[in-house]
Amino acid sequence: MTRVRIADGPHPLWEIAASLHRLQTRHGRWAYASWHRTAVSALHDTGLDSAVKSVLVPLFPRASYFPDFLTPLEGKEGLTAGIDTLLATPPPEIARETSRFARSTGTPSWIHRLSEGRTLREVVRVLRAYHDAVITPYEETLHARLHAERTHRAGALFRSGVEEVLGTLAPTIRWRHPFLEIDAYPDHRDVHLDGRGLLLIPSYFCWNTPVTLADPDLPPVLLYPLHHAPATSPPAEKTPLPALLGATRTAVLRATAAGATTTEAARRSGVTPTTASHHTTVLRDAGLIASHRHANTVLHTLTPLGAALLKQHAAP
Repeated sequence: MTRVRIADGPHPLWEIAASLHRLQTRHGRWAYASWHRTAVSALHDTGLDSAVKSVLVPLFPRASYFPDFLTPLEGKEGLTAGIDTLLATPPPEIARETSRFARSTGTPSWIHRLSEGRTLREVVRVLRAYHDAVITPYEETLHARLHAERTHRAGALFRSGVEEVLGTLAPTIRWRHPFLEIDAYPDHRDVHLDGRGLLLIPSYFCWNTPVTLADPDLPPVLLYPLHHAPATSPPAEKTPLPALLGATRTAVLRATAAGATTTEAARRSGVTPTTASHHTTVLRDAGLIASHRHANTVLHTLTPLGAALLKQHAAP
């Protein structure tokens, strides 16, 4: 219980997987209506639609097992970190997981060549292109929603402890001490944490059913869905905050929603610590954040004014 934690930003590779599932089914389509329209158009305009159908969809089938090495833990540090780890996966591990994959679902013959560097690099090329085309334009929305989720979970922790955090994750998740039960999972199995804790990864594109890794020896994670309201227009038209503060300063402000050191704010917003320090100074002078020194680090948190500004300009 003391090792339960929540990812501090989107996991790009998990979001790629979940978004590909959204393209494969109409379930929950109403919640992603504007994204679905723009994604389909973007894939067509960039000529990626064929590669997505022939390469990515077979790798990430909906409601079925797909190889764990495609969503490494290191992806929580960003797309580049995740892809570097993916490319560094030992060939025997890739061969073992792809063999299991082939047994569990119908796969094209090239899946067995993933342990070869050339084939894996081609998959990575398509993953990057897909992310650039359909995820990157929505990154502001993803970061806003996930930081809001962390703030909400932090409030639940302060009010009632870890039990409320676990008991209110999603309608399909129930906390019954000492078990976290998940309804409608594709297969029936028990995952034993054995003192390792659990990383909760809130996901914008995950719909209804949470997802975990198949290998019980890997660090335990649970990808769970955010609650959605219908989206009727692209996020750029509904999120004017970057026009007010600038994109980088907005990212730094959002990074402080659940509290962040200067280093954490820099990592979450994709800038250097020096740049993040400059922006936190401006935000503090504007009364949007407060900074508190603890030993050798400085913790930045939202002021009521900063929280109200983020809430007013929250993405859908």
